[in-house]
Amino acid sequence: MDLNVFKLCSGLKFLGYLMILLVAAIIAVSYYVVIVLTWGPQLSHGGFRSFLSFTIILLFHILLVLLTWSYTMVVSQDPGSVPENWKPAASEENLEAGGSNHIVPDTSASSTPLDVPETRQAQASGYCRYCRNGKPPRCHHCSVCQRCVLKMDHHCVWVVNCVGAHNYKFFLLFLLYTFLETTMDTIVLLPNFMKFFKDAKGHSNSPSDLALTFLTFVLNLAFALSLLCFIIMHASLLSSNTTSVEVYGKKGGVRWKYDLGRKKNFEQVFGTTKALWLFPLLAKEDREKLDGLSFPTSQS
Repeated sequence: MDLNVFKLCSGLKFLGYLMILLVAAIIAVSYYVVIVLTWGPQLSHGGFRSFLSFTIILLFHILLVLLTWSYTMVVSQDPGSVPENWKPAASEENLEAGGSNHIVPDTSASSTPLDVPETRQAQASGYCRYCRNGKPPRCHHCSVCQRCVLKMDHHCVWVVNCVGAHNYKFFLLFLLYTFLETTMDTIVLLPNFMKFFKDAKGHSNSPSDLALTFLTFVLNLAFALSLLCFIIMHASLLSSNTTSVEVYGKKGGVRWKYDLGRKKNFEQVFGTTKALWLFPLLAKEDREKLDGLSFPTSQS
């Protein structure tokens, strides 16, 4: 009996639900250590210490709301699905096929089996043999979700969802606010971390509180450093209007055809309404433009 590895990929969805619980647990522990254990009690000290505590607590809650809001949106928002029996317009066919006639592959039983990975030739044909449907430009089939996703960037196990045309902005904001939150937690817990061994030796605090403070500092530091790498990577992709999937297919020395310049590339994801750039929202006109079925090119 042959083992279908691609069908087993759907099992990653279960792992994703565990990741959601892990995210909630990390947030809860960080909240307890930073707010309840460390800075909350200092509100009553008076003077500059109270003002500093109030500022940290306020900033913590603002970032937490934005982080949770962005995370909820990227988890719940569909990344973009291909309409049933979708077919490209004649101009799009010529553009994607390089001016040649667009041929829809045979869907009969003699065609390549569905459990065989897509080749680059099949991806470029504008047809998905798994979904048996047309494939718009920049669309890719996800083995985990078992469907085609518009402008697919990657499947993120942390959000139990694909990141695509309709939720890429929310994903980037989630990365940004999580990085800012974890960085702030690391900084405000640094004095307590430095006192960890002294307090542990003198038994000035309960062992459980010391252990939680140490664990929270290490976790937030680790997440902040790893998220910084992801933010730098996605900032580079955003500036060139490239997805994580497409970056491997770009030819060196040749300008990417979807690269419209940094400003237009940014607005294609975040929208043209500046007031909404920092919020996981899109204006109505920006949502209408972001259909994920067609994209302007530098040649058009």
